[in-house]
Amino acid sequence: MKTMIARGIAPRLIAPLLAALLLSACAAPAFKQPVIDTPTAFKEASVIQTAADGSRWTQARPAEQQPRGAWWLAFQDPRLTELVDEATRNNASLAVAAARVKQARAIAGIAQADRIPQVGLGVQAQRARPAPLDLNLPQGSPVAPQNSYSASLSASYEVDLFGRVSANVEAARQDAGAVEATYRSVLLSLQADVAQTWFRLQALDAELATVDAAVRLRAESVRVNQRRFDLGDIGEFDLTRARTELSATRAEAIGLQRQRTNAEHALAVLLGRPAARFTAANNPLPEALALPAIPDGLPSTLLERRPDIAAAQRAMEAANARIGMARAAMFPALTIDAAGGGIGGTMAEAFKWSSRSWVLGALLSLPVIDGGRNRANVTRSEAALEESVGAYRERVLAAFAEVEDNLAGVRILAAQGEQVDDAVRSARRSVELAQKLYDAGRSSYLDLLDAQRNLAASERSAAQLRGNQALTTVALIRALGGGWDAPVPAAAPLALR
Repeated sequence: MKTMIARGIAPRLIAPLLAALLLSACAAPAFKQPVIDTPTAFKEASVIQTAADGSRWTQARPAEQQPRGAWWLAFQDPRLTELVDEATRNNASLAVAAARVKQARAIAGIAQADRIPQVGLGVQAQRARPAPLDLNLPQGSPVAPQNSYSASLSASYEVDLFGRVSANVEAARQDAGAVEATYRSVLLSLQADVAQTWFRLQALDAELATVDAAVRLRAESVRVNQRRFDLGDIGEFDLTRARTELSATRAEAIGLQRQRTNAEHALAVLLGRPAARFTAANNPLPEALALPAIPDGLPSTLLERRPDIAAAQRAMEAANARIGMARAAMFPALTIDAAGGGIGGTMAEAFKWSSRSWVLGALLSLPVIDGGRNRANVTRSEAALEESVGAYRERVLAAFAEVEDNLAGVRILAAQGEQVDDAVRSARRSVELAQKLYDAGRSSYLDLLDAQRNLAASERSAAQLRGNQALTTVALIRALGGGWDAPVPAAAPLALR
């Protein structure tokens, strides 16, 4: 009696257990987010914040769709806003990235289509004359041509026994997410490049203004020294030295003009315009440049919005799903096919009930000998996941380094700016004193020339420093993923042109 019970129960217990083992063997592994110890705030920030639970470490989660806002408005430059808007509309690289997003979304839609039965409708009309032998007639027998019409409805469906279809859909969805994140990265880079190129152009204009002022001063000095030489008040040495300084300063102005031309051409490309048709008006970077104030204790969670980190995250998840696809190829695939229709001598007869025909079938295919191909595909997929995890870790660490670099740059440049401003004030006072002493004949022309040269160098350094401060601030915004405003819970969908 016990033996009979065991024999009856065993198959019912073993079958589900075997099915569960098969399913678990081929399904994609549960995705595990790589753990990276990252500080909750950046070292260069003056105030270190901790997480709500008191810990000093946090695990990044992709949040690339969090609104970043129009961060360039913080610079209070209307012209910059116009340039960013124009570049967003016309830049060629951004258009390429947008087209890739559309392609990736379409590929995801193709994969999604495998989840539902594929149904097709066919209608055929033909006229044929068979050979006599085909009709079991003697050779040379007359055979009249015949017309035939058919109509059919067919359906095919792959039963997702071992998760191949689901894994393919998930991989395509994550691939599309990675491409969308790349689009956002291109957009952020474009906005930052426009801002940096614009500030570089303004800084060069400010440098040119200081050098042009030095040229005018040198030209006036040559004129004055020429008159004094003609009167015999000074020797030829002072005159030739003044002419040398004038030529050297003019050469500096020409070199700066070449740099400005190159920056102007680069801005034209970013705006999607031909370089020959774009001219940027002279607009020196103001001394009182409005730079966004960086708050203390920037949280490291801002990096969750970085699109390149999000793209690496999506790539990991896609690689994980492809492991499931590779495993499913080692197990049976079940496809169900069905077709029905009718055939007749006329189109009306093809739709008669008496002309109906149908077929229903199922195909179960299983690889038997593949030379280790499927096993190698599984190994390759697992290695691809390991590669994507390594790339993700590297990207996160590089992102922290970029933020720290630019935070340090902003801080150091601010301190440097204070010293340069003091140097400019001192240099201007030195020129005033040197000019008075020289006019009174109490100092040589070399003393005046040195004072003027120091002032020109200090003013040019101040202009360069203002430009570097603006460029570094933009670089910090880029490194943070688009500013440091508090994220809004609701995320706007990606809008493509």
